[in-house]
Amino acid sequence: MACAIAVAVAVGISQATSSPACASVLTTADTGAAVAGTAVAGQTTGEATHYLLQTGDGNCSYPGVGASQLYVALSPSEYGAAAACGSYLEVTGPNGSVKVQVVDQCPECAAGHIDLSEAAFAQIAQLSAGLVPVTYHTIVDPPLPAPLSLRVKEGSSQYWLALLPIGSGNAITSVRVSSPTKGAQSLTHASYNYWLATSGMGPGPFTVQLTDSVGHQVTLTGISLSPGVVQSTRTSMYGAGAPVAAAAPAPATTAPPSASPSPARSTASPAPSNAALVPAAATHLAAASPRPSC
Repeated sequence: MACAIAVAVAVGISQATSSPACASVLTTADTGAAVAGTAVAGQTTGEATHYLLQTGDGNCSYPGVGASQLYVALSPSEYGAAAACGSYLEVTGPNGSVKVQVVDQCPECAAGHIDLSEAAFAQIAQLSAGLVPVTYHTIVDPPLPAPLSLRVKEGSSQYWLALLPIGSGNAITSVRVSSPTKGAQSLTHASYNYWLATSGMGPGPFTVQLTDSVGHQVTLTGISLSPGVVQSTRTSMYGAGAPVAAAAPAPATTAPPSASPSPARSTASPAPSNAALVPAAATHLAAASPRPSC
């Protein structure tokens, strides 16, 4: 599989850049043992490149991911067919640390090779470095920027339903939906991060129960069958916290001419349209497990 060793500049199905090469594996100077992608006490040692998600919303399908935001694309094994979507990593590089949200997959990256947004990379290294050694780990219960919302995918109907939870902080591990006409059903997770009821859940309205990777659970009520619409709620996946800081604009620094940019990537699902906000009632259940400290 082709892998990038420098800067990725766009996202799209077609490979829009030249000379992709396999990512270098970091080795220890003394033993030569491979250390890229290894985890020590929950920390992974690897390498990072950077790219711009210019079109689409990344494989996780989150709408409105902008160039100035702090995000990351993971290798297929770490992306886990969308299992990591919505979670946050703390990444430490040569010049400092940055918190980033998982919004995309990097098909050409090996395990331990992460692809950061330019804004995120600029906080840990000079953009011109292209490829730098990093360590990173998943943050448990990161501060939440806003309450939960749900997006109903285009094409959804009473016979086929796809839901996208947004703003969970931790990765979502279970989505269960109930409706007046179809009862309750656990949805299946697609690799583009929507949760599917392939036989539909009727015309709605729906009650949606979300469970995350550390056991927090909420139930959202009054979700309507409104394809292409983000429906906001007044509830969060867990306790309130300070919002995640907005990214500063990345310096206009380019990679050196000798560095080959990463191949462009695309979402696994058509990019959603910009959606209007429609309020939805929500209730917050007690967490299913004690809240771990960050």
